[in-house]
Amino acid sequence: MNEPLHSLLPPTATPLMRTLEQVMARMADIPIPFKQLWDPHTCPEPLLPWLAWSLSVDTWRSTWPVHIKRARIAAAIEIQRCKGSVKSVRDVVRSFGGDVLITEWWQQNPPAAPHTFTLLLTLSGQGGSQSTAEFVADVITEVIRTKPVRSHFTFTQGVHTIGQIGLLGGAQITAYRRLHLTQAA
Repeated sequence: MNEPLHSLLPPTATPLMRTLEQVMARMADIPIPFKQLWDPHTCPEPLLPWLAWSLSVDTWRSTWPVHIKRARIAAAIEIQRCKGSVKSVRDVVRSFGGDVLITEWWQQNPPAAPHTFTLLLTLSGQGGSQSTAEFVADVITEVIRTKPVRSHFTFTQGVHTIGQIGLLGGAQITAYRRLHLTQAA
């Protein structure tokens, strides 16, 4: 410590209280990177579950890839702020790395039952692989927690695939010549 400690304790403080005061003063000198710890993109991976808990992320799986964990934490405040709206459902699906098409009851032709919507969900899976049933169930569970309570939905899962078409061509040059032969007599 650079400066002598000016005690705020009363003169009747016990030796234990004075020792604790000195220890607490030394602990205050330990640097704590608060900005790094509260940023989902720079927080150390072992501390992500605690950050998710503090920002009220409803579902958390240790099996998710790190980029999904960070995206879920980054979207947590906005999802909580708009919970019960179409925007929050879209934000939840986006935080899982998926695309969603929501068609509400009044947008359908003919109009469906009031307070219903269809959900066309396209997930690429964890880390670009095909999505598992558990992963899709996690997304649906979060949609149920986020949607308006009075609303019911029909779920359809879409598939996003990437493919390539290979064209192959070949050419062979062939020359033909017709020969007329006659027999010498």
